Amino acid sequence: MAGIVNYIKESFGELKNNVTWPTWAEAQSLTVLVAVFSIIFSLAIWGVDTVFSKVIEAYFQWING
Repeated sequence: MAGIVNYIKESFGELKNNVTWPTWAEAQSLTVLVAVFSIIFSLAIWGVDTVFSKVIEAYFQWING
């Protein structure tokens, strides 16, 4: 149990003293960037899924004649 407590204390010390945190403006711009790329990526996946579903649907209609 002492190992876990020591780990948590060292983790907080690491975050407090050694991590360079972004400014508020940087955090906001990076958040917008991640949101934009997430939307673009989700639209790309939706498009590929739509194309594949149409292809599979056409294939099964062709097989069933």
